[in-house]
Order: sequence, then structure tokens, then C-alpha cells
Amino acid sequence: MNIYDVLDKLSISYEEITHDAVKTVKEAKEIENMIDGVPVKNLFLTDNKDSYYLVMLEAHKRADLKKITRLVNKKHLSFASTNDLKDILKLDPGSVTPLGIINDRDNKVKIVIDKDLVKKKILVHPNVNIKTISINFDDLIMFIKYENHDYILM
Repeated sequence: MNIYDVLDKLSISYEEITHDAVKTVKEAKEIENMIDGVPVKNLFLTDNKDSYYLVMLEAHKRADLKKITRLVNKKHLSFASTNDLKDILKLDPGSVTPLGIINDRDNKVKIVIDKDLVKKKILVHPNVNIKTISINFDDLIMFIKYENHDYILM
């Protein structure tokens, strides 16, 4: 099933725009003026063993890897490899999105979400970096639960 099928099945409303490919928060700055929502950055992290985390936070925030590492009760976290990103989420660098869990059939990835995103409309890629969708936080949580994944608020 693709993302749009799941969103429709769950009756999740969203707004979508198409744009030039963006790979960084800086490149995505223009998108803020094109669609309503809070831009987010997404980091794909691992403990270099068997645990993976997709961290979502407001685009202007800096990720505190030490804090995230403590939150998920690990000794060390680092950025996962491009190969892991492709193997697990079927995503390319620059396209990291929580919606990528649709491809994580082994439920290897846990989502870590900045608590400041709660109750907001957020901007995420629908697994390609040439489109952005605006989705309500609660609807994203419904999607995460539907995909049988865990999430933590930080």
C-alpha cells in the first residue's frame, strides 16, 4: 500500500505541494511560504547495533544527540548509513520522513518526536523530496500507530 492509500483509508486530510527537490532544511526554507504548517527536520539515527530512531523536531532547532541518547536509553547514537536508510525505510538522503515507516515491515524504527510539535500542523515529505504535505500532528500519530510503530515524545 502506498502512503496516499493509507492516508485515505484512515480518513486523514492533508494538503500537498510539488516543488524542486530539497535535501536540507536550508533548501526547504522557501516551502514555508507555499504551504501552511511547521517545517520539521528528520534525523535517522542508530546505536550501531539493531536499534534505529527517526527523530523529528522543528526545523530551526538543533538536535541534542546526548539528550536523545539518554531518552532512548542507549549508550551512543549516530547517524545511520545511507544503506540502512535505503534498506529499512526505502528512502534516499534528503527524503527522510516519518511516513517512511510504511516501508519498515520489521518495525525496526522508533519515532522520537519533539513535544513542541504536539497539536500543530507539520510539514513532511511523502517519501520523496519533490513534494511536501501538511498534516495534523494527531493524524501523524494515527498513521504511526496504524503502521505498528512506537513513538516517544521528547
